[in-house]
Amino acid sequence: MSDGLLSNKTGVVFGVANKRSIAWAIAKAWHKAGAKLIFNYQGERLKENVEELVAEFGADTAIYPCDVSKDDQIADFFAKVSGHTTKLDLLLHSVAFAPKEALEGNFLDTSREAFRMAHDISAYSLIGLSRAAAPLMTDGGSILAMTYYGSVKVVPHYNVMGVAKASLEASTRYLAYDLGGRKIRVNCISAGPMQTLAARGISGFSMMLKHYEEHAPLKRSCTTEELGHTGVFLASDGASGITGQVLYVDGGYEIMGM
Repeated sequence: MSDGLLSNKTGVVFGVANKRSIAWAIAKAWHKAGAKLIFNYQGERLKENVEELVAEFGADTAIYPCDVSKDDQIADFFAKVSGHTTKLDLLLHSVAFAPKEALEGNFLDTSREAFRMAHDISAYSLIGLSRAAAPLMTDGGSILAMTYYGSVKVVPHYNVMGVAKASLEASTRYLAYDLGGRKIRVNCISAGPMQTLAARGISGFSMMLKHYEEHAPLKRSCTTEELGHTGVFLASDGASGITGQVLYVDGGYEIMGM
């Protein structure tokens, strides 16, 4: 993807946890394309990780705490963002969580609290972040969220996270409608399975990867570099007519019937 494609654009990135995270892959691609970025971190445990990673973008790269399940922290984060820039162009939502026990066994056994938590953090947070970011997107913008095929088909053990991702995708469409008049686009990337920290928490994940290698048209899932390229495309003017969509980057697996 061409350097400079996102020059003069400023973005906020939610969800970087470590160097293998999808959020980091897209953030690197956005930065290479010329965007200036501001990052969140979730709790003190992840602060050092994120600080070490973003240091390669320059010592002046801003990083602030924000627990996306708390409205006051979202408001505080964007108040700090407004101190860096008067205009925001990009927002990456790469945030998802469900209790480990909810990603094992049967979906039937999902507790009320696990269901609430998965939807609050994985889906509602996109609404909260978009609402806070929209007033700064005075010249339009691109909001990008990460989803997975388990939102539309049963993936054993993905369980409540699949239902939460379905909610995220529906939220994307409704946000796209609400924000379209402001020239703000909202889309999802549906990534194939990858070796991330979050993915390793899903029971049977190694079997999932093997299944993609056997059945996807490209005989593989996807790479972080490919997700970065797709993130740049959806953030750029090249995607100016695309909103409310889910774009699959999964080696073509989504098209297969058997």
